[in-house]
Formats: sequence, structure tokens, C-alpha cells
Amino acid sequence: MIDKNSPLPIYTQIEDGIRSQIENGELKPHDAIPSEREYATQFQISRMTVRQAITNLVNEGLLYREKGRGTFVSEQKIEQQLVGLTSFTEDMKARGFTPSSRLLHFEIIPATAKIASQLSIQVHHPVYEITRIRLAHGIPMAIETVYMSANLIKGVTEAIIQQSLYDYVEQQSELKIGHATQTLEAIVATENETEHLQVAKGSPILLIQRYTYLEDGTPLEVVRSAYRADRYKFTVSMNRT
Repeated sequence: MIDKNSPLPIYTQIEDGIRSQIENGELKPHDAIPSEREYATQFQISRMTVRQAITNLVNEGLLYREKGRGTFVSEQKIEQQLVGLTSFTEDMKARGFTPSSRLLHFEIIPATAKIASQLSIQVHHPVYEITRIRLAHGIPMAIETVYMSANLIKGVTEAIIQQSLYDYVEQQSELKIGHATQTLEAIVATENETEHLQVAKGSPILLIQRYTYLEDGTPLEVVRSAYRADRYKFTVSMNRT
């Protein structure tokens, strides 16, 4: 694992070795790694060198520390390409995860001026307000709030919400979803998000706001989704023009 004659710094070699053990499955999520003292003794190096390697992997998100207990392997992050318009359910199934939802709130409310403007409807027209936790293999990944015109998409029930709204829109309502625009930013989790996403107070989360349209340009939904930053990452492919 360590070659003291290599031009690579020793801490980098330790990082690469631990990373390789994680990638090949030798170290699994929540497994404890050896202590700094154990690594230092095994390779006859300073604990400071070991600490630098472990800290870099913690900052990278591959490891996490628990005070008084040690350092452990993190859960693998789910990677989503920001290309194409897919639902959470479709994304999770494509990655081999079992998607599910836990409904927190569902009612028809009169549209506020802001929501009415975003959905191109009249103020006080009925809209669905849906808040649910999105899970993969039973683990909370995101908390999502959706606003959708009840006059445009009729007959939405709690049973439908537990599945895929996009499936209902396209298969049952026979409408074609066209495109969406969305923004992504990092924020600190609110108290409500901390509770439902099962993250520590003050944890960073990834906030996505999406505006989805039908093929004819009719606004379909406004969505606010807060994703766990420790379990999710987004990638973008870019071409030089």
C-alpha cells in the first residue's frame, strides 16, 4: 500500500489505498477503518501524515468521523446527470434502487399570486400542494414540495402521489411533458428538513427548484426539492462552443 520511494506523497498513497478498498467492496458503508495509530504503526509513518490522508477523504465525502468512536466509510452518493427530464422514480429505478415516497402533506389550496404567476393561472384557482419525502431503498434522499393546477391535472389522489406523478400525467391524463428549467444551489437545512432527511443540524443540502412544462408550453408544476448533500451529487456535461 505504501512505497516510500515513490514520487507520490505518502498521504496520497494512503488515500488511494483506502479509496481502492472502498471501490472494490473490501470496505463497505459504515465499516470502521483502522485508527491513525494503527496506520502509523503498520507503515512506520507519522500520525500527522495519516491524519492528512483521512481528513482529505472525509472532506471528499468517502469517510465520516464520529466523536469518540472512530472513522467510518460513508454511503455511496447517488449521481444524477443533469441532462434529460426524468422523475425521481425513474432515476432511482435506472440505478437499481427501490424508490418510494412518504406523504407529509396533500391538499387543494387556492393559488397565491406567486404560484398563480408561475403556473399561468388565476389567483385563487385550485392547486395541489404536495409535500413528500423521496426514499431509495427506504433511506430519505429528498424532501419535495409540488404545486400543480387541479384544473389541469384532475383526479390526483394520495394513492397516485405514492407512485409517480409523471406517469399519471402522461399515461392517465394523456398529456405530454415537454421540458423543464431548474436551478440548483447549496443551502443549510432547515429544522424541518433536518428532521425528515435525518441529517445533523446545520448540514448542507442541495436545493433544486424546477419549473416543468407540457409540450405545448403550458406550465405543469413548480417543484422545490431539498436533497441530502451527503447522499446525492449532480453532474453536468458541457461542450466547448
